[in-house]
Amino acid sequence: MRDIISHIDPKRGISPAAAVADNTPIVSQINNRLGAESVAFLLLMGAIADVDATFTFLMEHGDAANLSDAVAVPDDMLNGTELLATPLFSSDDKVFKIGYTGGKQYQRVTLTPAANTGNIFAAGVWINGKLNLSPAANPPA
Repeated sequence: MRDIISHIDPKRGISPAAAVADNTPIVSQINNRLGAESVAFLLLMGAIADVDATFTFLMEHGDAANLSDAVAVPDDMLNGTELLATPLFSSDDKVFKIGYTGGKQYQRVTLTPAANTGNIFAAGVWINGKLNLSPAANPPA
């Protein structure tokens, strides 16, 4: 079967918004992977106006719904690396991905710019897959 949409549950990660013109961290919505065996985060970069901006990408996880217990995800619980999910100042219009294989129910990512004096446009989406109950609702809840 070539159907993928019945087997994934996309969730809002980082909503499209006005450009970030300073070093304010861009923090995703908290993902609840309840009912899903696999998780991925897709980071979509738009224009990056600053030619020397750098970024730090962090994925955290925890058991509390508000992530008050958040800790950085260990490298052995990631598909890919945080470094590979980190854009460069030259990453205009690129998509980055990272997977989560840990057992915690909640995840969050933070993209922190440094030396940014231009405009950064970013958006993101959580993809929960290998659902315990398929097909997934369309549109997602």
